[in-house]
Amino acid sequence: MLTGIVIDALDVARMDRFWLDATRDRTDGLQLRFVPTAKPKAGQKNRLHLDLAGGPDWEAEVARLLTLGATRADIGQGDVPWDVLADPEGNEFCVLRPGHPGVLADSGLVAICLDVAEEDRYAQWAFWESQADWHSAESHNWGVRLRQKPTSSVSLVMGPPAAPKAERNRLRLEVAHRDREPGEFLDAGGNEFHVMPALSRHTTTS
Repeated sequence: MLTGIVIDALDVARMDRFWLDATRDRTDGLQLRFVPTAKPKAGQKNRLHLDLAGGPDWEAEVARLLTLGATRADIGQGDVPWDVLADPEGNEFCVLRPGHPGVLADSGLVAICLDVAEEDRYAQWAFWESQADWHSAESHNWGVRLRQKPTSSVSLVMGPPAAPKAERNRLRLEVAHRDREPGEFLDAGGNEFHVMPALSRHTTTS
């Protein structure tokens, strides 16, 4: 089962605090686990990013996130009906406005977005349905949306284009699995992900 996201961090405590406040600790039971690294984020866009709900007063929510330490980010998105920000270590995330497709909450984490190349679309769909034990809620030309349950507030969204991959992903999905060896593995699109024992407990979460 998909249990959360692992994020490399130069300052684990700061990143843990930022994301706890940014999500208002509303992650639908998913854990954000921060692991120390000495390597800053590279210049290219991450292949995995998080979406937060802006809620009815989305402009005030964006202002709140900027006060917490986020910055505005330009990844070539152009004029889009959402706001692209970056966390204190440069990881991009989006703030979605009311009426955005697939948003089932007014605040907190609402989507985990994984870039998937067009040629990997169906392989990744099948792979993550089996690994996450989440199931297809929507399938469109932009990609596919998986949810643990139809009412789950967080979805896993996969679709093209895939950002170039020059090094290990800074954000990685994590699953709990009783029948697999723990460790780090690659998914069908070459993205790292973590397998943890099914009954494990994380000590650094938000």
